[in-house]
Amino acid sequence: MKKTIDIISLGCSKNLVDSETLMGLMEANGYRCTHDSDDPQGDIVVVNTCGFINDAKEESINTILEFAQAKTEGRIKRLFVMGCLSERYLADLEAEIPEVDGWYGKFNYKKLLADLEPQLGTEQHISTGYHRHITTPRHYAYIKVSEGCDRHCAYCAIPLITGKHQSRPMDEILDEVRFLVSQGTKEFNVIAQELTYYGVDIDGKQHIAELIGKMADIEGVEWIRLHYAYPTHFPWELLKVMREKKNVCKYLDIALQHISDNMLARMKRNVTKQETYELVERLRKEVPGIHLRTTLMVGFPGETEKDFEELLEFTKWARFERMGAFAYSEEEGTYSEQNYEDDVPEDVKQRRLDKLMRVQQNISSELEAEKVGTIQRVIIDRQEGDYYIGRTEFCSPEVDPEVLIPADENPLAIGNFYDVKITDSEEFDLYATIYK
Repeated sequence: MKKTIDIISLGCSKNLVDSETLMGLMEANGYRCTHDSDDPQGDIVVVNTCGFINDAKEESINTILEFAQAKTEGRIKRLFVMGCLSERYLADLEAEIPEVDGWYGKFNYKKLLADLEPQLGTEQHISTGYHRHITTPRHYAYIKVSEGCDRHCAYCAIPLITGKHQSRPMDEILDEVRFLVSQGTKEFNVIAQELTYYGVDIDGKQHIAELIGKMADIEGVEWIRLHYAYPTHFPWELLKVMREKKNVCKYLDIALQHISDNMLARMKRNVTKQETYELVERLRKEVPGIHLRTTLMVGFPGETEKDFEELLEFTKWARFERMGAFAYSEEEGTYSEQNYEDDVPEDVKQRRLDKLMRVQQNISSELEAEKVGTIQRVIIDRQEGDYYIGRTEFCSPEVDPEVLIPADENPLAIGNFYDVKITDSEEFDLYATIYK
């Protein structure tokens, strides 16, 4: 009987896919895997780290230290670390945390099995007949279509960690979707660092519309949702797919970061204010009812009050259905860290962030209230207390508003779709009853 391995996943959904891939590989070779156990003990722990921003790096380091202490106390036997943090800071981490038995980066983590099973010889002798071990509820999964990024925005450390953009073969992605459908998955959240660049590294052409179209044609795929598009050279043919394929959600996650030409140029975003306004207008015109999720940044070096006021006015105009925002933090090795002074005081950053989010909260409240009285199709994720918790096509798991349906009305099946009537709204969530 081989040992138990607990995988601890930190950071984004792209990291989660890596953890699930490693779990599938381990299980195909006789190991028992658990994920994010409350109290791992006894055998092996693997921490899959994030190294994107300071808060994420701090969380990763603290988690490693926590399990290093558990190993010292004899509660676990071996500790391994993988992911973005160790990809970026391998030498420093090896020197500072000797309790870790092995370090792996973002791309060589499968070597862990070969190191645990030296009698198998090289990695090529290990069983590769495995599928991802899905850790999300069975009815939805994340599909990673590429790694890396060629964009080199001034503030972003991702290219330093993951390297150049690499698209997965289309047939491999579609085979994975078919397998997951056979296991009961209905909803597919398509993710990449730069979704719209898919295929360019293969033949110089954007193939994301073709990929999503073929994915939508697979029987059993109920919802497809798109994450992390880039505004420059947007593939407009993708909108045709969104309009014509009923199972492609009217939802697009597209990080815009800022709106003033001053900031966009300093951030090296390769887009202008005018082009951004036109982009949002065209997205809404060509896909009526589309819900846009974006991310905005305040406090980037050189941001003036005028720049920030432009951002506020843009937010009020665009009325994003979903929006996240954060204050700039300097990341070592990035263009901005090497070339700009971090000259916006922290209290100013926080004031701007708070003001921006207050504006967005009002917008979100208004937009959610407009749904009251409408009929929406929802998928049920879970039951909590007196409510079933569901989502519409406009809501991605874990980050977007949810729909609360009284559990005493009718018994509902987790993972099934239902039509509901929206009866009330809060700032971010909706209340509904089953529509008969």
